[in-house]
Amino acid sequence: MSLLHPDRLFPTDPASRDLARRLFATVEGLPIISPHGHTDPTWWGQDQAFPDAAELFVMPDHYVTRMLISHGVSMEALGCGKGAETDRRKIWRTFAEHYHLFRGTPTRLWLDHAMSTLFDIEQRLSASTADDSFDAINEKLLQPDYRPRALYNRFGIEAIATTDSAIDDLAEHQTVQDSDWQGRILPTYRPDSVSNPDDPEFLTQLEQLDEKTGISTDTWEGYLDAHRARRAFFKRHGATATDHGFPTPQTADLSQTEASSLFARVRAGEAQADDHALFRAQMLTEFARMSCEDGLVMQLHCGSSRDHSPNMLDRYGQNRGFDIPSRVGFVDALKPLLNAVGFQPGFQLIVFTLDESTYTRELAPLAGAYPCLKLGPPWWFHDSYEGMFRFRRMATETAGFYNTVGFNDDTRALCSIPARHDVARRVDCAFLAELVISHRLDEAEAAELAPMLANGLARKAYRLG
Repeated sequence: MSLLHPDRLFPTDPASRDLARRLFATVEGLPIISPHGHTDPTWWGQDQAFPDAAELFVMPDHYVTRMLISHGVSMEALGCGKGAETDRRKIWRTFAEHYHLFRGTPTRLWLDHAMSTLFDIEQRLSASTADDSFDAINEKLLQPDYRPRALYNRFGIEAIATTDSAIDDLAEHQTVQDSDWQGRILPTYRPDSVSNPDDPEFLTQLEQLDEKTGISTDTWEGYLDAHRARRAFFKRHGATATDHGFPTPQTADLSQTEASSLFARVRAGEAQADDHALFRAQMLTEFARMSCEDGLVMQLHCGSSRDHSPNMLDRYGQNRGFDIPSRVGFVDALKPLLNAVGFQPGFQLIVFTLDESTYTRELAPLAGAYPCLKLGPPWWFHDSYEGMFRFRRMATETAGFYNTVGFNDDTRALCSIPARHDVARRVDCAFLAELVISHRLDEAEAAELAPMLANGLARKAYRLG
């Protein structure tokens, strides 16, 4: 018996289900556009085999670790931190013994999809199947067909973006470009560490920004020029977008004198918490202006309370599952930026949030009015069957489909990419079927929209040709 039912996630009423099936058949095999993600660039540059099942599925995946931690499993048992378990089979057994915890979650969908379609495993993971599945996966990982570049081709990926710091040398991207492999791996300019004074490494990172660009960041003008130089470097390596992950979407539009004075306080380490928040707000507007200049699409991710547990951060580092959704507001916060550049030709801002309450009240109305603004797909905690449906129902009536950007998978887990796109395409086809059956959409229109939602809107929004 297959782990994957062919009608998974489709409507239960026969008419809607039949229509969803027909729509899905037209998009199931379309190429994957992955314009925002966190896969490791060394995968693509070095193309080395993955070591084993535990390192592929368990240790780097915060969706997995956070669930197990919530039931008392230690990070050490999952191979993380000082004194971590080093026996990968034991790590996998711990994961398998707790696999039932993922029932009803999107993580279960993604993992089952990878087990079935990629590794030909049709028995659901459990304590009794742990060793057999571990051996089966590891045996396949030794084969050339399971190296990163081969999986890129197998998954039908047309383009995939990584997330890279402002001072990254992009050496792995250069390696890909110098090779004869035809995969399209795009860097994304993520300057948080050199634009957020709350980052403990902020001042150190500024010094490295100086070194990378040869431009002094001692002055406000030099600091902005250093960003422009790095953005140009990223563009030469294929970047089409920037990304900014701040706690809130607050923006500001200070005068040149005010901004220079603020930067001087921040640069000297003399700024207070309010100054830090104002500086981040000003930098979002400055980055928007730079996007008007160089054409890079601007992405803004907000609404996450990062590293909620200081103890976990200190012991195990970031991205261990302790980031929690938080409340944010966009109407007043984005106004300074939108007043400054909201109608500039060619400027595009894609907004993501973990605060779903803003979809109907704030984001959909804003995107339905400002030509620069597009809504990113449900993100992180809401990258799920229910989350995608909530997004479509809350945003479509005001923003429409064409003020959204389709789907992106936002993942560090390579093997989950086709699974995530499969879920998104099934949900969108189910939603379109619902609109047709309730006579809000013609079937021909649904057939036109389905491929746009699958990859067309993402290709256009991220300027991928």
